[in-house]
Amino acid sequence: MRERASGARAASPITIVLAAAIAAALPAAGPATGGDALAAAPGVPKSSGLPVPRFVSLKAGRANVRVGPGEDYKVAWVFTRSGLPVEIIQEYDNWRRVRDSDGSVGWIFHSLLSGRRTAVVAPWTGSQPRPIFARATADAPVAAYLEPGVMGDVDRCAEGWCRIAGPRFSGWIRQDQLWGVYPDEAIE
Repeated sequence: MRERASGARAASPITIVLAAAIAAALPAAGPATGGDALAAAPGVPKSSGLPVPRFVSLKAGRANVRVGPGEDYKVAWVFTRSGLPVEIIQEYDNWRRVRDSDGSVGWIFHSLLSGRRTAVVAPWTGSQPRPIFARATADAPVAAYLEPGVMGDVDRCAEGWCRIAGPRFSGWIRQDQLWGVYPDEAIE
């Protein structure tokens, strides 16, 4: 027998039977909705109704990331930078399971997140700076070189290019050089 991790809770047999009965009575939820069909049932946690997965950013300058969806779960780590992009990969009531650019996963309260789109420049590359261009074409003048890990606001993305801006830069970068946008995602 295994010991449960600190803060983990086991479901009671009644809860399991009730959840199974509700699930059997409802149509299956599609993966892109985050479980909207279950959200309509009384007593079942609601989701936002927005697509899952999706990218958002941190609203708060300090945000606890927990091992489970609730304040009773221990804090796994703390984000300390507002605007940082995270990917929502699951929803449970007012909690969002997120993944960061390092691949770490944990739960965060929904009000600590924003729909503002940001991205991090090539965090996987080490130290090789990436060019941003004056226009969305590789033969345009280079506007700046950005170090991996630099964060910027995403203004728009189309045809494999994204326009990003920060305090001292603005320009276009290949979409595959950013973490915080999906390949071929259009953002207007």
